[in-house]
Amino acid sequence: MKLEDEEMNEGHVHHATQNRHDIAYQSEESLKPYTDMVAYFQQYARERPEVVALWCFGIGFVLGWKLKPW
Repeated sequence: MKLEDEEMNEGHVHHATQNRHDIAYQSEESLKPYTDMVAYFQQYARERPEVVALWCFGIGFVLGWKLKPW
């Protein structure tokens, strides 16, 4: 009985280590920070359009004030 438990534990540890390795490998391939950031911003803009509009207005106001294109 004890030998069977040890074999099962070894198999379980190997399986957990293999899963961790697979997850790390998949995450390295799926890292796309620019695409993820754009998707996050689009989702945020759909959920809170008034906040995004105010930020755009504020940034445009400051840039227009500092650059004085006229």
